Amino acid sequence: MQISGSPFDFVIAFFAGFLASLTPCVYPLIPIGAGYVVGSAQSSKVKALLLSLSYVTGMALVYSFLGILAVLTGSIFGSISSAPAVGLVSGAFILVFGLFMFDLFHFSPRTRIRMPVYGKNNFLGALLLGAVSGLMITPCLSPVLGAILSYLATKNNVFYGCFLLLSFSFGMGLIFILVGTFGAGIAGLPKSGRWMLVIKKICAAIMVGAGIYFIFSSLRRF
Repeated sequence: MQISGSPFDFVIAFFAGFLASLTPCVYPLIPIGAGYVVGSAQSSKVKALLLSLSYVTGMALVYSFLGILAVLTGSIFGSISSAPAVGLVSGAFILVFGLFMFDLFHFSPRTRIRMPVYGKNNFLGALLLGAVSGLMITPCLSPVLGAILSYLATKNNVFYGCFLLLSFSFGMGLIFILVGTFGAGIAGLPKSGRWMLVIKKICAAIMVGAGIYFIFSSLRRF
């Protein structure tokens, strides 16, 4: 099975992940997670880079697994997954997730997220910490992840789903990698503020537009 799909899809996924990292729910957690890397790297930029990559890879493995599940779930129904009705339902889900990001509805209960602490300063520890952290912030990312997974459920390509979520994950982890590698720059990060709400609304608008596009494209195929 080949990855298939347009390379542009992976660029979009990467950019979507980057935008997601700037939302009010995720952005404030970046210095907390980066603090683990900075404290473990012992002033070595190379080690800091490798630890940061290990951390983000842990998150990427979690989200890629979700992408594989979404594709396999859609594949269970065989040719049904390419039916217009499935595209219509997926578009509706993406539209609803976009409305959630506009705060018209509340998707999940608010929970206090604390980054886990892993005692061993090694790459496996960073990988496991990233995986656990990825699971913990999943409720924050549920609208974005839900939209992507709804889209992947219409596909029959496991590799495509896996690599699309990998692109999303490393886009979301780009700032973390930079902050973790150049620890001194943590103080230079923009402070949380209204600009993050603007980013959130941009993400919501993109998702609403994508949902409407899928709905109308599916209606034309009936």
